[in-house]
Amino acid sequence: MSFTTKTATWPTDLDGLGGRSGHSRRALKNGRADRGDLAAQMFTSAALDYAEHRPGQDVALLQAGCTTAGEDLDAWRIPGSGCHTAVSLIDDDTAAARAAVSAHPELDACTLSDLRMTPLVPRSVDIVHCPLLLQRISHAELVLDRLVEALKPGGLLLLRTGDRDCSVGFLDRVLPLPLRALAWRRLRPGEPGPHRAVYERLVSERGIQSYVLRRGLVIAQRQALSLLADRRRPFWLLVASRLVASLSRGRLTSAHDELRYVIRKPENRFARVL
Repeated sequence: MSFTTKTATWPTDLDGLGGRSGHSRRALKNGRADRGDLAAQMFTSAALDYAEHRPGQDVALLQAGCTTAGEDLDAWRIPGSGCHTAVSLIDDDTAAARAAVSAHPELDACTLSDLRMTPLVPRSVDIVHCPLLLQRISHAELVLDRLVEALKPGGLLLLRTGDRDCSVGFLDRVLPLPLRALAWRRLRPGEPGPHRAVYERLVSERGIQSYVLRRGLVIAQRQALSLLADRRRPFWLLVASRLVASLSRGRLTSAHDELRYVIRKPENRFARVL
């Protein structure tokens, strides 16, 4: 790969669990898939479809926001489609991200830096996986521009984010840190956090749709999911979410708290390759 980030390469011959990510190994060890695998199903299916149309070719995967990836993408399955897969891991350089990298050996290859300046080569990546990153960074549109620019024509952006226009997103922004930490420990026991809650205007259903239209991208698939019950979130958070939605008179929805998109960068067959 042509990034200047640290790279973890996964071979095409996967015997047992040798080629699987640490997140996937933990899920299999638990004997069941996390409810968040609704995203993994959509993202993995899209990634496999992309790889299957390029048999024998290398697939470059960039995971931007790897410390909050969870079970979003079963990337270990891509080499099984006959493609050699090179994976680069990057994240924003924050105290929570540094703690997460230290806590998980499978993230040793992660490069932590200011994502506005992390060197990425244009049109060098087949798939960008961006899990729960945009909501916790400033200058989110600039960072997303750089990730999209790194995609090859025809490449995929697998995007998972919170929504500033939902009641949970509002609570994440306004709750004091002790309450956010309490909810984090319930949701992700033993995991470093919580991360920052920034939620710029891009980080919403309307913001992403506007961005896609302005950048000439195509939404191939979309999910709006509520994980309040599935993630066993604290009961007080569920009650607070519904109360906020009611008081906002429909401005903030409690129908969902996360957005997932499979976004394609169109190919321009008449573009001149430099």
